[in-house]
Amino acid sequence: MNTLTKSLQDNLTQAKKLLPAEDILTYEFQTADKVNCAIIYADGMVNKQLLGDLIARPLSRTALRDKKQEKSKNEGGRSASTGENLSIIERIEKTTLFPELKQITVWSDITTEVLDGNSLLLVDGVKTGLIVGAKFLPVRAVIEPPTDVAVKGPREGFIEDVKTNMALVRKRLKSPDLRLQTMRIGKRSQTIVCVCWLEGTSSVAVKDEILTNLKKIDIDQIPDSSYIAALLSPRKHSIFHSFATTEKPDVLASKIAEGRVGILVDGSPIALSAPFLLAENIQSSEDYYISPFMATLFRFLRLISLFIAILLPAFYVSAQLFKMQLLPLGLMLTIASGVRDLPLSPSLEMFLVLLLLEVLKEASIRMPKYVGMSLSVVGALVLGETAVSAGILSTPAIIVVAFSGICLYTVPNFVETGSILRWLFLIVAGSVGPFGIVVLFAFLAAYLITADAFGAPLLAPFSPLIGHDLRDTVVKYDIRSLVKRPKFLRLKNVTRLKLSQDQTSSENQNDTGES
Repeated sequence: MNTLTKSLQDNLTQAKKLLPAEDILTYEFQTADKVNCAIIYADGMVNKQLLGDLIARPLSRTALRDKKQEKSKNEGGRSASTGENLSIIERIEKTTLFPELKQITVWSDITTEVLDGNSLLLVDGVKTGLIVGAKFLPVRAVIEPPTDVAVKGPREGFIEDVKTNMALVRKRLKSPDLRLQTMRIGKRSQTIVCVCWLEGTSSVAVKDEILTNLKKIDIDQIPDSSYIAALLSPRKHSIFHSFATTEKPDVLASKIAEGRVGILVDGSPIALSAPFLLAENIQSSEDYYISPFMATLFRFLRLISLFIAILLPAFYVSAQLFKMQLLPLGLMLTIASGVRDLPLSPSLEMFLVLLLLEVLKEASIRMPKYVGMSLSVVGALVLGETAVSAGILSTPAIIVVAFSGICLYTVPNFVETGSILRWLFLIVAGSVGPFGIVVLFAFLAAYLITADAFGAPLLAPFSPLIGHDLRDTVVKYDIRSLVKRPKFLRLKNVTRLKLSQDQTSSENQNDTGES
């Protein structure tokens, strides 16, 4: 039986077969004219008070069947037809005045709706059910995201409910051109995935590619947006991301308005956007709420910190093993005196300190909050100080690793990739020396120059060089200079800001000079 029947008991029996779990409950009641009705719902996922006040109680006081139809039915007429079904459904809709009612007949759709948190209203003698949108899922409040804290700017963050996240995006883009297309992915989880774009502005090729690839996904469960990013990534084994991630609605709305495509996943507070550029890692949402000069200064600081975090341990080991003269004389003597009686080689010592840092970081994250803070203090003071006093590790090595770790966290979205690169550079530095660092750096540069995702080069706008797009990379120009959308997106609608005639002519002169 694929569809509902007129018999309420047959429908309830079929529902019990398809949804045998104990938390799927059934509430039966009668209308004023003794018509049997039933509501099927998942316990803990619906607003029972709303169902009682707006559905069960009004229907229990209402007569659903018309007296003339009942009389003709008793005489053997054909009143129990589609016309009667529609009449009863219309009376239910007028009686309940519930804003979210949807007619449904197919059992596969019914099971999806009930497991999604909606309720099913069945009436005896009617082969059409009503889905009641009285969903009441346990969700946390909309608060500032812990991973993307800003001093200035909006403080709202995405949560694990996709409907709330869609509303937060719609709140910032009140445009009829905003499209929010949802689909269910996961044979078991039936996770709602929402693709967001601006019709007429966002890249059609990127949108179509994402939608096509999403429909091809065949997996049991999608617990988080990272699954979607991994399954859609065109570079399967790359350590560099193909999607930008954010927990802030204002950031995602700005990217969509810029011409990109966003992805929201039910159960995940992290939104995705594509195309993605490597330069976005050194950008912060706060950069757009402060002066361009300070934003540029902070971006240069993040970029320098990123290079220090990745290269400093490798450079330290390389200088000790191969080219000690690369260091200033005073610093060279200080380091030489500190490592004089150590039993470990520079490479092994640096590996040990980096390993200690990674273990402390992982333990502090996994442990309970207050225990994790104590663990960090114990690891930093007791282990570090004891290792130096015992002559196992040197003070310069601990300083180098600590400074490298602090610098890496100035770019939070690059921590995973930066940690891997730091280990790779350390390996080649301890094996080959400065020459290995140069070769690995050249290999990474060649890879990044040729890598792209969704038609956008990863190193754009530096390679290929796009003069206009340089205004919002490492250097942050004034908002009046960002008249057009990024050229690397190759959009038809390129204008995002209209200026006066004098300002427009000045802008055109700047574009001509840069090109």
